[in-house]
Amino acid sequence: MFTGMLLTILLASLVLTLALGFYVIITAPDEAINRTFGSFIGMMILWIVKDLAFWGFHKDDENVVWWGIVSFIIGIGLQIALLLFAEVFPENARPRWNRILFLSSPLVVLLPMLFMGMMWERIGFAHGDFHIKLKPAAYVFGAYNFVLLTIGIAQLIGKYRKYKGTLWGQQLASIILGVIATGALIVPAGNLLPSVGVYTFLPFSSVFIVAGTLIYAYAITNFKLFSLQTALDQLRLFPITYKITIATALVSLLGFFLLQVPVAIWAFSPADPGWKKFLIFAPIAGLVPSLILILVIVKILSRPLRDLTEKTLEVARGSYGAQIELTSNDELGVLAKSFNSMSRQMATDIAQLKEINQALIRTEKLATAGTLATGVAHEVNNPLASISSLVQSLLGRTEQERDRETLRLILSQITRISNVLRSLMDFARPQTPTRAATDLNQVLAKSVELARFDKRFKQLDVQLDFMPQLPLLLIDADQMQQVFLNLLLNARDAIDERNDDGHSGEIRVVTCLRNHEVIAEISDNGIGIAPENVNRVFDPFFSTKTGGKGTGLGLAVSHSIVAAHGGRISIAPKEQGTTVTIAFPEAV
Repeated sequence: MFTGMLLTILLASLVLTLALGFYVIITAPDEAINRTFGSFIGMMILWIVKDLAFWGFHKDDENVVWWGIVSFIIGIGLQIALLLFAEVFPENARPRWNRILFLSSPLVVLLPMLFMGMMWERIGFAHGDFHIKLKPAAYVFGAYNFVLLTIGIAQLIGKYRKYKGTLWGQQLASIILGVIATGALIVPAGNLLPSVGVYTFLPFSSVFIVAGTLIYAYAITNFKLFSLQTALDQLRLFPITYKITIATALVSLLGFFLLQVPVAIWAFSPADPGWKKFLIFAPIAGLVPSLILILVIVKILSRPLRDLTEKTLEVARGSYGAQIELTSNDELGVLAKSFNSMSRQMATDIAQLKEINQALIRTEKLATAGTLATGVAHEVNNPLASISSLVQSLLGRTEQERDRETLRLILSQITRISNVLRSLMDFARPQTPTRAATDLNQVLAKSVELARFDKRFKQLDVQLDFMPQLPLLLIDADQMQQVFLNLLLNARDAIDERNDDGHSGEIRVVTCLRNHEVIAEISDNGIGIAPENVNRVFDPFFSTKTGGKGTGLGLAVSHSIVAAHGGRISIAPKEQGTTVTIAFPEAV
């Protein structure tokens, strides 16, 4: 009667501990935390199985040295597993193996003593009563065991103080409580009381493991202990991993009851003691390959699917271009490659959409500015022409040189206003380009030649690097010359604004053929442009020039001309200065 109740209690303890071990390993088999705590739980499971085999099936007169040796080995294994866990938890850090090996070094002496029978004089049953008489070496072994346990708990307490008040602190507190509660029950029942001849609670020492198991289970549900935090948590999914685990366990149990039990009934007689051993240990043995099968499935199927799902959620939240690192020669590998290709294409498309959106905004601004420019130019041009005529008339009748100088100054300013109005009109009503097969190198060379008439431009070091035999482009040479001349003079102004002592102004003009596009680049080492202004430089009336030197229309007009030719213009700051790039498709 007592044996049957004890077996039932031990089996219940085993099931609970196995469930905890399955959860810890299956949740994140690749994490050091889960692996080390899984080994700790594994030692607990071995302890329970050892007690099941011993207390459930011993003989009234039997020498059980094997039980003593296994108990000592599993006990020390528990402490080493705890030390490893204390090293990696909760940071998932790498264990300090040198420290672990140093603390384990006494085993080099203690283990041979254990196998040579130097730990006890006798251990076993006599007339149904259990007795054990220990030697001094056993107490040394036990003291060493307690030292390792104390070091492990002390290390966990030190980390708890460090992370107190955080989720990690709560997790550490639950682990410490579980270890101390288990140790506080097992040590008296399995060590202290037997050392003075009290063996009443020794068969129940494995049952006390359940105390720690229940604490760990509480921490799992409340503090997310051993849970791998991912983007899927908020979806409240029931992961495939858990479904696989439950399905595999149920299939194993059904296979045992539906197939193995009938075979056992046929093979064993009711009086055969092997019947009871089969019922208890066959399911335990069957769970080992089941666990291996689950781990394999998780490795090759569940984990890649989870990674793929997490990356999909990243893309859905705007992380376009996210890639999954999965190279396998199966359907999952094909799925991962297709996902990566789709994600890259999506990132490219989104970038192009943003560029198109910016272009639409710029076009709308250009249209608005054009309408405004037409009205302003019309309203100002007529009275300005009258003023110009009057000033010229006065200039012809005035003889005083001082007055004539004043009138000439007024006339020059009127001319300047007229030029601005002409730019406004050109901007508002861009002419249809008269296209002809043109060598872009010649247009650039002519533009540089015209720019050299400027006194300040002459002082600059202008470097030309033209690619010979560029494909001819169907462009309006005059309009493109206007664009390049504007860019060259902008580069001159940027160099002037830098105004460093001893600074040598340089402009580099390059042409090349790249990705089926004819490219022209004009670079300078001037003051440069702030990154926040890059997207605004083509807006009408936007200028970075100081002292009111610019109208803010040069680049806007240039953008309109280049776009009308089917090309694109972009500006990019560099370490010192700016680079403007104009690109035309090779077929233009």
